[in-house]
Parts: sequence; C-alpha cells; structure tokens
Amino acid sequence: MTINVLFAANPDRWEMYDAPLRQAFEAAGLDATLGRDMPPGQVDYIVYSPKGTISDFTPYTRAKAVMNLWAGVESIVGNESLTQPLTRMVDEGLSVGMAEWVTGHVMRHHLGLDLDVLRAPGDWRPRTPPLARNRPVTILGLGQLGQAAAEMLRGIGFPVTGWSRTHKDVPGVTCLSGEAGLYDALSRAMIVVLLLPDTPATRNILNPDSLARLPEGAVVLNPGRGTLIDDDALLAALDLGQVSHATLDVFRQEPLPEDHPFWAHPRVTVTPHIAAETRPDTASQVIAENIRRGEAGEPFLYLVDRDRGY
Repeated sequence: MTINVLFAANPDRWEMYDAPLRQAFEAAGLDATLGRDMPPGQVDYIVYSPKGTISDFTPYTRAKAVMNLWAGVESIVGNESLTQPLTRMVDEGLSVGMAEWVTGHVMRHHLGLDLDVLRAPGDWRPRTPPLARNRPVTILGLGQLGQAAAEMLRGIGFPVTGWSRTHKDVPGVTCLSGEAGLYDALSRAMIVVLLLPDTPATRNILNPDSLARLPEGAVVLNPGRGTLIDDDALLAALDLGQVSHATLDVFRQEPLPEDHPFWAHPRVTVTPHIAAETRPDTASQVIAENIRRGEAGEPFLYLVDRDRGY
C-alpha cells in the first residue's frame, strides 16, 4: 500500500526538499507518494516547519506522525489540534553546521580577530592571545547540538563546561546541572554559548542575576533561541563591561527590528539566524527513517515530550 506523505513545510522549501525526500524514500525502500496537496483523510505522515501550510491538524485522522524539519518545536508543541506524535529534527548536517558556527565565533573572540583588523596607518598594536587551554568555554544546553559543539571545541583544546537541566555525562566535558550548577558553570565562562530549547524553564536564563555570575569581560554567543536572553539585562551588562561582547544569531522578533538597540551597540554582533540550517539531504534521510519506523511499528526517533516542550 502506498504511503502518502504531505509536505506541509514552508512553501519556499519545496524545491529544496522535493528531490532529496524522494531519493531518501527510495533508498529506504518506501513506496511513498510525496505531495503538497492531499485530501487530509488520506495523509499518512506530515512533514512540517514553522510558517508551514497547516495550523489545524484535526482533519488528518490517518496521520501517524508530524515530523518537524527544525530542531525547535516551540511554535507547534502547544497546538491543541495536534494529537499525532511529533518528532523534531536531529541530523548530522544540523549538528555539524552548528558546531562549526560555534567554533568559528569562539575562535574569533578567543583570538580577538575583530581587534586585529588595522584601520589606519600607525595603528600597530601587536598582542598575544592566550592559548585555547587557558580560555574556558561554557555551553548551556547539552543536547545533540551542544554535545557536537563541545566535542569540536575540546578537539582544539578549550576546557569545556556544559550545563543542562537534567544531568548529562559527556566525555571530556565538565557536566553540571540544577540551579547551583548553572551559577557554577557561568562563573567559569570566559565565553558562554547558549544552545538551550525555548521552554518556560529556559526563557531569560541570562538575566541580571545570572549575567552577574560571569567573569568580568566574558563573551556571550547565542545561536540557540532569542528568548534565552533578557535583552535589557544584556545591554546593561555590555554597558558596564561585565560582558565584553555579544554575538547573537537569534532574537525574540525576526528579522530584528530596525530600531532595536542591538544594531547600534558597538559591542554587539548581529547575524541573521544562520548558525545552523537544516540540510535537505541529511534531513530527508531522518524523515525517511522515521517513516520506515512508523510503518514497521518501531519507536520514532526524536519524539517530542509535550510536557517538557522539546
């Protein structure tokens, strides 16, 4: 029997995913029909992303799962019409892409590359940065993305501390958890990287109190979620020198409004939500594997816990 897969992700992603999904279905041995317009009662699986084509999942009575193309599910997890199993995207391309972005910007700040750009004759001020082993990095969030970033940074020689709400064991990483563990992790961080999901428990995790726990002059990198930071508190910490620089890839409102203070602040670098994009080739393989599992009666990969929000 043919499996009907509805592509209900953002319409501008269709051309990117059409061929890779069909190829992944074939490689997985799935007799699957992929389309953007199917009678709801005939749909077996839904491929979804924020700003997709579905907001009411009630008519999709036959659907066995809704599979999100993004790692974040905060825009859908609270949808009361969604009663089907929901999976989030965890794939190698996403993890490696995030680890590379994090490593690139950690190295940028570690080496002081912004400072080394000479803008005028005579502006010749040689300096020697510390070695990586003398620049502690803390990663808030030890999921798939956080662990990938930690592994890459450890490979260069950075001492890495990781914090998560529940305790994790990651080889070579000092793993902390709980409120006391959070303050300990922040107190070690010359560079802190935010890779937590957006949940009620993580919103504004960087606030006046937690920012004060950082060593003076620490650097903040946020490729995770814009809601993790209290914007006003971060701006105050930057003005005081408690934080020397913030490189931000995600924001509460995107695109970042033109009048937002981040644009004009000399110690803030804004990047346009590019830290880790889902790659169609690797993501399609994850989608195909989950459909294969659904058809075989096996547990889905990366099933979202609705109570935890991710």
